[in-house]
Amino acid sequence: MSHADTVIDPALEDGLSADAQRGVRASHGMSVEECTGTKGPAPRKKRFGLRIAFIAVLAALVCGIVGQFLFFAHQIVNADIPRAANADAIVVLTGGQARINEAVRLLEEGHADRLLISGVHPGTTREQLAAVTSSTMPLEENSVDLDRVALNTAGNATETASWVQKNGFASLLVVTSAYHLPRAQVELSQVLPDVQLIAYPVFSKDLNLDTWYREPATMRLLMREYVKYILARLRNTVKAVS
Repeated sequence: MSHADTVIDPALEDGLSADAQRGVRASHGMSVEECTGTKGPAPRKKRFGLRIAFIAVLAALVCGIVGQFLFFAHQIVNADIPRAANADAIVVLTGGQARINEAVRLLEEGHADRLLISGVHPGTTREQLAAVTSSTMPLEENSVDLDRVALNTAGNATETASWVQKNGFASLLVVTSAYHLPRAQVELSQVLPDVQLIAYPVFSKDLNLDTWYREPATMRLLMREYVKYILARLRNTVKAVS
């Protein structure tokens, strides 16, 4: 073999000339990206589009939740006290002295003939309850009943339903804090679908609902109540379907 035979042609340094490589690709219908194993811009554009779609969906979800919460807070702040607040009976859900005060006052003014105080601690007596109200009258057994079983709002609804059905009441004044009313109505309407529920909000002097967005404590209270309200609705929806 001569020295000239051993010299490598630079065009064949990678095995094939550039023209030969293009010819092979053309004969097999292969692109540059397919031959070299590299990916073109199409997959990158697809991933970018998926990211944009995910961000858009997430933003819409967050905006929806925030919007619903703001509507929830607006309803609470602007809750109206009914003018014709008359019913067969009254139920007050414990959780504050102002609630019981208002319920007892409604009973004494003749807005209903009977009152249920739901969620009373087992060790609390009628005399102790009367002492924390503005009333000078005792909480007589013939007009005031005490529920000592309920531990939460769902329990309040269950015990109230038993009391209403036992006494045959067709309408009910529901007395509780304004921020608690939406959830209380959800729970009560689930167990008393045929009873007229009249919401009676109580506004505590210690809670500035008008400026809730300026007060972190009030904002946290409303956010917690909103979450509980949504969970109550979901739970009752599942029960209705199943």
